Amino acid sequence: MVQSLNLITNDPWLTPYEAAINGRYQYALNKEKVLTNDGEQTLSAFASGYLYFGLHKIPDGWVFREWAPNATAIYLIGTFNNWSKDERYRMTRMENGNWEIVLKEDCLHHKDLFKLLMEWQGGCGERIPAWSRRVVQDEHTKIFCAQVWNPTEPYIFQNKNFKPDTSPLLIYECHIGMSTNEEKVGTYREFRTRILPRIVKDGYNAIQIMAIQEHPYYGSFGYHVSSFFSASSRFGTPEELKELIDEAHSSGVSVIMDIVHSHAVKNEVEGLGRFDGSCDQYFCTGNRREHPAWDSLCFDYGKNEVLHFLLSNCKFWLDEYRFDGFRFDGVTSMLYYSHGLGENFTNYADYYNGHQDGDAIMYLTLANKLIHEVNPSAITIAEEVSGMPGLAVKPEDGGYGFDYRMAMNIPDYWIKTIKEKKDEDWHPSSIWWETTNRRADEKTISYAESHDQALVGDKTIIFRLIDAEMYWHMRKDDRNFIVDRGMALHKMIRLVTASTINGGYLNFIGNEFGHPEWIDFPREGNNWSYKYARRQWYLVDDMNLKYHYLGNFDREMISLIKNVKDFQRLQLFKIWDNDGDQILAYMRKNLLFVFNFNPILSFSDYGFLTPQGEYEVILNTDALRFGGFGLTDDTIHHFTQPDPLYAKEKKEWLKLYIPARSAVVLRKIEND
Repeated sequence: MVQSLNLITNDPWLTPYEAAINGRYQYALNKEKVLTNDGEQTLSAFASGYLYFGLHKIPDGWVFREWAPNATAIYLIGTFNNWSKDERYRMTRMENGNWEIVLKEDCLHHKDLFKLLMEWQGGCGERIPAWSRRVVQDEHTKIFCAQVWNPTEPYIFQNKNFKPDTSPLLIYECHIGMSTNEEKVGTYREFRTRILPRIVKDGYNAIQIMAIQEHPYYGSFGYHVSSFFSASSRFGTPEELKELIDEAHSSGVSVIMDIVHSHAVKNEVEGLGRFDGSCDQYFCTGNRREHPAWDSLCFDYGKNEVLHFLLSNCKFWLDEYRFDGFRFDGVTSMLYYSHGLGENFTNYADYYNGHQDGDAIMYLTLANKLIHEVNPSAITIAEEVSGMPGLAVKPEDGGYGFDYRMAMNIPDYWIKTIKEKKDEDWHPSSIWWETTNRRADEKTISYAESHDQALVGDKTIIFRLIDAEMYWHMRKDDRNFIVDRGMALHKMIRLVTASTINGGYLNFIGNEFGHPEWIDFPREGNNWSYKYARRQWYLVDDMNLKYHYLGNFDREMISLIKNVKDFQRLQLFKIWDNDGDQILAYMRKNLLFVFNFNPILSFSDYGFLTPQGEYEVILNTDALRFGGFGLTDDTIHHFTQPDPLYAKEKKEWLKLYIPARSAVVLRKIEND
């Protein structure tokens, strides 16, 4: 039984579901006992399949192993035997559906290409090994193959004891391939030398990298994974990825991997679709096998062998590449038999009505336990939209063990507001509710927009606000009402989102300076163009354009948050909200945040009851250096004015001039 149901203690409305919460945790404990042979080994020891399966160099040659219970024969074919069925490369069947072959040293060489010729009752096919650590695509034929990878000088990490800074966690979400100015696929090396320094300068302390696991279709954004243990070779070599991670650590930046365990690509030659000829080796059977919305396959989390594969995959990326944790994609899809499609989730009963996938919940619980067993400082984040209680609560307290959950309501709110509401209907009470509405016992990652909002068919915040005017009126000497409005709101939206966090903040690559265009990967519909699968850094670097104003603001905003220790833990106090005036004010310790969302009205001597004392301006969205109008003198200190009615509370009136569409952050000066 759960020892301390803090999940319920913190939220008594969950009391009717105590049995279900307890049952889920007990199921995970029971499965862990099975996997660890009743505790005779650790979960980490169990999740070490990558040290056994796949291709390994041994003192006098090579050993290769694969799990393929339905296979009747397996041959290694490749450049070393002219891709022919060769008895010398025939594998031997062992127990439990495992296969093995031991080869002499001269049978394989670094960079040799190979596949498996898999035979089964009534058929055969070429397959890429499931545990491959290196998979490459031929530039001309577009065929994927496994590759022998045994460099004479493997990369040696210089930073052995790096620990992520999570006070707070400031994430820069990015994609290696689309991180370059040029219309091409960017590389790990280019990212390390060109982009990482920008991220460090901007003050972010974590990068969240998309599309690391190998995927056959570049346009899938990395979400249709084929080879789970292979770092995508499109971007470079394993050594180059390791060097990128090592250098990030040297700069104090943790590296989070966007891991995809919610589904897999349907491809059979490149992926696991019908790996050993059977349909159910890794995946569910019947109508649960295929994901109805993603055209992909759904893992069978109830199988011990599948758990071994996926848990080993988690440990592999921590161990081999020194990733600092994971953002788990598609958690909502995993939690429910319906994948969350067509469900409203209007009350707690919707989370405990028997429509949940107990095996997937068990897997996520064990994955989080394993990850923190391997690296106690590791970071895990759940991308989950249904609001399932307890995702970011410890398993022993009734949760699933994630460190954070994504605040996916916030970007949806901003899109809806920008699309559907007139400026005079932006209500501060609603903004406050959406940015602070979360479970008190779960840390969240707040964000105004991620990669989801930048994809073709959608629009980034800046593009929704300014649209086509960005193409004509972004020069510094060009004053345009639409651009001025868009830039002002862009800064305000980010500031209110970032300053109300209770865990961390996330920005998608380029959005900090208002990247002007969407993301569209090369595909038949755009003549396989890379034009929109890149980031236009020259825009923010051009001092004659306005993009650098937004970039400068983002840098100072991140600096403000970063330089306040444990900013995310400071209690939020709402000082004032008035939907008529469109004014919002709140405090965190000695910081006062004031927003005027009113599109036309500026206010003089607008009063707030605050702790008595002297206040200085430390950030102003309307400052000239951020492309604003500079309507206030931010060198002036502001003093509170006494009111006998509030003397006992030690509160006084702070009166400010607040220009329309602007926000200001003041700091109370602590006098000794």
